[in-house]
This record gives sequence, C-alpha cells and structure tokens, in this order.
Amino acid sequence: MRVVTPQVGGGFGGKYDTPVETVAVSALARRLSLPARVQAVVQAESLFNDGTSLVLFQIAVSLAVGGAARGVAGTVLHGIGDFVILAGGGVLAGAAVAGGVIVVRRRISDPVLETVAALVTPYVAYLLGENLHVSGVTAVIVAGLVVGAQRYRITTAQTRLQVRAVYQTIIFVLESAVFALIGLQLPTLVRELGNAGRWPVAALAVAGTLIATRVAWVFPAWAFSQRRRGARRPSWPVPAVVSWAGTRGVVPLAAALSIPLTTAHAGALPQRDLVLVLAAAAIVLSLIIQGFTLEPLARFAGFSRTGGSALGHEEALARLRMAEAGLARLDELAESGAAPDAVIDRLRAGLQDRMAKTRAALNQAPDSRPGALSEQDLRRDLIAAQAAELSRLYDAGTITAATQRRLQQSLDLETARLAEGQ
Repeated sequence: MRVVTPQVGGGFGGKYDTPVETVAVSALARRLSLPARVQAVVQAESLFNDGTSLVLFQIAVSLAVGGAARGVAGTVLHGIGDFVILAGGGVLAGAAVAGGVIVVRRRISDPVLETVAALVTPYVAYLLGENLHVSGVTAVIVAGLVVGAQRYRITTAQTRLQVRAVYQTIIFVLESAVFALIGLQLPTLVRELGNAGRWPVAALAVAGTLIATRVAWVFPAWAFSQRRRGARRPSWPVPAVVSWAGTRGVVPLAAALSIPLTTAHAGALPQRDLVLVLAAAAIVLSLIIQGFTLEPLARFAGFSRTGGSALGHEEALARLRMAEAGLARLDELAESGAAPDAVIDRLRAGLQDRMAKTRAALNQAPDSRPGALSEQDLRRDLIAAQAAELSRLYDAGTITAATQRRLQQSLDLETARLAEGQ
C-alpha cells in the first residue's frame, strides 16, 4: 500500500498539504510565534527528509526482496547508483508532468475540472515515475513544488478555495485509513512478538537513535551556517526547537505497510512484522516524548515571550502595503478614465478606510473595556442573524434550495474571511 497526498493544486507549504505530524508542529509553531524562518525550515526540512528517506527505503526494500549477494562494498555502490538514478529520474519525471499540467490548467476555467486535475496530477506523476523505474515519490514532490509555485497564475480564487476544502477532506481520510490499517494489525503482531520480549527495548533504541541523530546533525549544521554569516557564537534556541520538532507520523507508517510479504524467491520476507511494530512504536514514542515537550522547550528558548504580537504586526503591515498598492493602482485607473468617478471614489474610500484601521491596529492597543465587542464579533453576530433569516425563508418555502445554497455560500465566505482576520 502506498499513500501519496501532496497538494499539487495549491502547492506545498499550506495547512492541508503536509502530513499530520508536520501540520501539528506548524500549528504549534504559529501559536508560539516562532520566527518565520524557523517555521519554514521545519516544513521544508520535513518535506526533504520524507522524499529522501522514501527513496532510500525503496532501495533497501529492493535489496531485501532481491536477496542478491554483492558484498558490503558492492551493496553500497549499488545503493548509491540506485539513489542517483531514482532521485534524478524522479526529478525529471515530476518536472515533465508539472510542465504538462501547467499548460493544461491555463486553459481550464471551470473550478470542478480544475479540482479534478489537481487530484489527478500527483497520481499521474507517481505512475509515470514508477513506470520509468524511478522514484515516484520524488516525481510527486517535484510536480507539487513546480505547480504550486505557479498556482496563482494558473488558478482562480474560487478554484483555490474549492481545492483546499477538497484536499482537507481527502488527506484526513487517507491518513486515518493508514493509522486504522496499522492499528488493526498491531494487536496480532504484538502477540506474535510478545514471547521474545525484546521488541520494546528495540523500539526504545530506534526512537532514541532517531532523536539523537537529528540533534547530532541539526546543531552542527546550524553552527556552520552561523559561522558563514559571521556570528562569533552560534545561538542554541533555533536548532533546539528544529531538532526537537521531528515527530513521526503517517509517512513511516505508509512505508512500513508497503513492505512486500515475500521475497523474489517466493519466500516469506523475514522480520517484516517486527519492522511494522517498531515503526508504530517509534511514531508513538516520538509523538508522546517530542510532541508533549516541544511547547515547554520553545517557551524555555524564549520564542513565546512576545505572544502573537509579532505575527499580528507582520500581518497588519502586509495588509497596509497591499492596500497602498491597491490605492496606487486605483489612481492610475482614475487618471486613464477607465471607470466612472463615482466608482473610483467609492473604491478609494474603502481602501483609505482599510488603511486607517490597519494603521490604528499597528499603533494602538485594542479596546479593553469590559464587555466591549470587537468589530469582528459584531460582524459574526450579524452573519449569524442573516443565516437564521435565510433558513427561515427556506423553511417557509419563500426561496428554493438553490437560492439558499448560493446565499449561504456568500455568508460562509464572509465568515471564512473573518476567521483569517480580514
């Protein structure tokens, strides 16, 4: 069984296009106001590690199943050659699929068809890579990165909203299925391995090795990068959080489930059950140990002292620059006479009002009077009243179901904008 769930329609890096463990760490990083660079490093490093590890895993499985005796040196050289071919071929296959998808999606205007194309793209990339005997996983990652980089040029706002909602559901279902499959197998596997009594010790050793290895390379890599930038004494908070954020989840589970049952000679593959149990145990240990201690570590490192003020200031500043850009473009249109003066004045007033509110948010603290409702709370209350009236009209037979769906979608979009802080 293989599970591939990148969000090719919207690109990597979003909330719904990464494995569940990365999503959890990213959400915690945002809540603790970790620097944007740290969040980007955690997400990009997770994606790179998943792709590289799955290629190495594919090589290891082929060697175990094939059972060829080449000696240590021969096995290492053969593995290096396979890695270069699999990874390099996967990059080329993914780039080819991405190029074709970009050409096709530039000519699609229907959100439903675009959603279908977004869903099909990763599987086309994977199948092409497998048929060419290169890494299908690498092909999917490259296709996702290339298409994702062009998503704002080849998709509409309506399509992006729809694709995001669809992927949120699909990724949740697939990840739940993987955890359910391994959960159904674990009781039997543990009972069969229980007599030996050694697998718990092996699981602790595997989890400890994973954590120690991550710490061992993150700190030197960070120190090297700091030295290149001229820092006399590298800081420890960033590498500490990055190294401790390496929780495991659905990717190793899916990889463990994909191990064949038999070898090339039709014999049972030895120790497959043990590998499944160790993978599940390592995931549980990493989620418990690292998952529950990451937030205290980040607080101890000092990342949460500013709360959400840093991110709020960054977002408000970006909104101010966006409004200024819109106002400048509006002035250009006014000079060219592209629209009536009344329309220009109304849009300019809206942008100036938004800029005034944003500047006030940057320079002033929010109203702290007891019981005072914010503007967003008032708008949510108004939306709820409108939704209740819409339901009453439909129940009374005044409007049809199609009309109710269209108007409710407008209210839902406005609620979503409020949730995003707009």
